[in-house]
Amino acid sequence: MSVKLSARKKIHYRIRKRVIGTASKPRLCVFRSNKDIYVQLIDDENGQTLTAASSREKDIAAQKGTKVESGKLVGSAIARKSAELGIQEVVFDRNGYLYHGRVKAVAEGAREGGLKF
Repeated sequence: MSVKLSARKKIHYRIRKRVIGTASKPRLCVFRSNKDIYVQLIDDENGQTLTAASSREKDIAAQKGTKVESGKLVGSAIARKSAELGIQEVVFDRNGYLYHGRVKAVAEGAREGGLKF
């Protein structure tokens, strides 16, 4: 494991001690790969993923743009899917990544879509 990855994992464990998702207020978890970005709404009490969105979905992947722009689209997609489930509030889990760039774009897109955190 690289030094950068192990540092991110340490930050992630430190965050996860405090951030817990419930059925009424699930955890919005972000995973960022080099090419794509993925988000999930997770209920930690039952160990279930309620819904997910990613930049690999056909409607998002079809739109050309930068990775930050696709991150914003993913944020609005997860907000739309959570509204269908009747979820308005979430807890944001940045998964050890810096709140910057694509991670920040996902958060802004979700807030613009109507999610509160």
